[in-house]
Amino acid sequence: MMTRRAFLCGLTLGMLSAPLAAEAQQAGKVYRVGLIAVTPVARIMSDPTHPFNSGFRREMRDRGYVEGQNFILELRSLEGRMERASEVVVELVRLNVDVIVTVGPEMTRQAQRVTTTVPIIMFSRAPVEEGLAISLARPGGNITGLTNDTGPDLQGKRLELLREGVPKLRRVAYLGPKAEWEAPGGVSTRAAAGAWGLALFLAEPSPNDYAGAFDLIARNRPDAIIISQDVIHYSHRRRIAEFAARNRLPSMSSYREFVEAGGLMSYGHDSRDIYRRVAIYVDKVLKGAKPGDLPIEQPTKFELVINLKTAKALGLTIPQTLLLQADHVIE
Repeated sequence: MMTRRAFLCGLTLGMLSAPLAAEAQQAGKVYRVGLIAVTPVARIMSDPTHPFNSGFRREMRDRGYVEGQNFILELRSLEGRMERASEVVVELVRLNVDVIVTVGPEMTRQAQRVTTTVPIIMFSRAPVEEGLAISLARPGGNITGLTNDTGPDLQGKRLELLREGVPKLRRVAYLGPKAEWEAPGGVSTRAAAGAWGLALFLAEPSPNDYAGAFDLIARNRPDAIIISQDVIHYSHRRRIAEFAARNRLPSMSSYREFVEAGGLMSYGHDSRDIYRRVAIYVDKVLKGAKPGDLPIEQPTKFELVINLKTAKALGLTIPQTLLLQADHVIE
């Protein structure tokens, strides 16, 4: 006959063993994460400073995910061809990934069309305006993540900083897709240009081809280039910086890496921190959080980066007032 003490002891041990067993089962699970990039995979993997490596992979390691052991990364690249996003997502879904990471509104939109069940962690501009989420507070469905938007005034701020660095600025080329030119950020940039008496014109690259846009800029002979936030520019940042240098054009981007590649200035979020935060969201979803209930984060920190070597090559003297605002100065 079982005594009361033996019964209580057995009950207690049973209650303790249940979560321990569940924890052991969870510890033995191998998670599969699909991440879609625009930059070629070989270029990403060979560059330890790429924000994917210095941000996402490092944060995943810090959170206990070891690639090849409890975590398999399915890294895919569109090689600059955004129209391939759907087929890549289909491939990842067939591999039974636990979560998919996307970059930009078009890639995210295509991923949503393919799956409504696999969680999607995005980094995109204007997710509500683009129809990707119901609201920032509760995005709904199978999606959450981060946005690089803090409102339409951000692009206007970039033009303001460019104008401060290039006092003789009169005519500016806006390098980006027409969708961004017509979006709130582009409207804000045009409004700021009009208020300061600047002429602003659109130079729209074709998908993965900048030749036509570069020819248009060269023919119109602007005083500077402002580069839109479109994610496709990231993988072409060296090409854009080289074109600007050859044509002696001051340039402003949202990516620090553009300035490191030889561009003049950038003002925007820290890409490494964004990728780190993406990893935090992936971790939350893998631990059971519903993506539609996780608020979409907006960046809280922006950095101004200036390349003084490029300024010197362009014959520019960056005002001390602007240098004092800079978070990083490349000399």
